[in-house]
Amino acid sequence: MRLSTRVAALCVGLFVSHHATAAELPQRWVSAGGALSEWVSALGGESKLVGVDTTSQHPESLKALPSIGYQRQLSAEGVLSLRPQILVGTEEMGPPPVLSQIRSAGVRVELFSAQADVPTLQGNLQHLGKLLGAEDRATQLMATYQQALEQQKIRVTRAQLTQPSPGVLLLLGHAGGKPLIAGKDTAADWLLQRAGGHNLATHTGYKPFSNESLVSLDPDVLVFADRALSGDAARAALFKENPILASTRAAREGRVIELDPTLLVGGLGPRLPDSLKKLSDSFYPEAGSQ
Repeated sequence: MRLSTRVAALCVGLFVSHHATAAELPQRWVSAGGALSEWVSALGGESKLVGVDTTSQHPESLKALPSIGYQRQLSAEGVLSLRPQILVGTEEMGPPPVLSQIRSAGVRVELFSAQADVPTLQGNLQHLGKLLGAEDRATQLMATYQQALEQQKIRVTRAQLTQPSPGVLLLLGHAGGKPLIAGKDTAADWLLQRAGGHNLATHTGYKPFSNESLVSLDPDVLVFADRALSGDAARAALFKENPILASTRAAREGRVIELDPTLLVGGLGPRLPDSLKKLSDSFYPEAGSQ
């Protein structure tokens, strides 16, 4: 009888402890950085979000939340007006003086890495999982993600047995204006490589290229991401503002692919495996049905 009483008391203690811990977790969240906001949602934390930045466009439901502006140009007033308990973002978030103001107001600020690699993503997910009380879910999502990447690697390896790796440039622009070319150490480069493309840009980060450079590189495929336009309007604006692109092999052969620019913000996001397959199908059209 005494043993049963002790066991019951222990169970009650664990139950109370669990709920006390859950209650201590932040309940009002603001997130800046598209990929990070998507992971918060995927981990079951969307109901805790009270605001997001302008790069947080997925899932569609996030667009209904109050906006705190662009992640690099936040204002303390805009964030604090939402009465958050926690602000999460990557090292791209700022400016630093604004983050200091937000911390001084008693809001917890958690910075994550936007580095485009799987170990960084794993660390980010584990940390997010702890903050949300969803550690098991984070582990499951990471395992599924890694499995999808392994399948993608196999897909590309098979395609490259019969087709050459295409030379690719990824252009990031705004309303067709002078584009920036994605170089090494970017989410764009990570995406191109794992889709089976050879990134022709050898610089680091995002840099403007001269028209002459674009033509001399003569990419087999052009991937473009426009931060203001989409669809046919984005494609038309790109060639109107940069007519020399029409002379590239990619344009002549109709191998110009649009990419959602929010995929490139905030590190590796949950939609990337699906995007990799779509890019691979474009890079290796003969293998698209495999």
